[in-house]
Amino acid sequence: MKLVSACLMGVHCRFDGKHSLDTEVQKLVKEGKAVPVCPEQMGGLSTPRLPAEIVGGDGEDVLDGKAKVITIEGEDVTDAFIRGAEEALRVAKSVGATEAILKERSPSCGSCVIYDGTFQGKKQAGNGVTAALLKRNGISVSSEES
Repeated sequence: MKLVSACLMGVHCRFDGKHSLDTEVQKLVKEGKAVPVCPEQMGGLSTPRLPAEIVGGDGEDVLDGKAKVITIEGEDVTDAFIRGAEEALRVAKSVGATEAILKERSPSCGSCVIYDGTFQGKKQAGNGVTAALLKRNGISVSSEES
């Protein structure tokens, strides 16, 4: 069983209210081989919502209390991102997921690349908060791009 970002199966849950449909991911869900999650919604954030980026590091640093997730207007939404990551991990454990396919560049789901916290479209290597927590718990994480 796999965990997948809900936006990749066509759920309108991205920050801008849109989706990022990936037909291969959608097929996995339809075949009962994957379960969709949206950590940001599961953490209590609305859709649509203000764009957020990790400031001061990556998801690992957020989990370690060394970085924060901040919206473009300066609101600290770190707690919601951590709550959502914890809920996604609970779902993964409950369905026996050993792998996850998550949306690249997301501050929650990015598995290789995230935005750098400047809101200027610049990217950096790193994990989102959920990707980092899943990896810490032995779940193999990749993106729709890998």
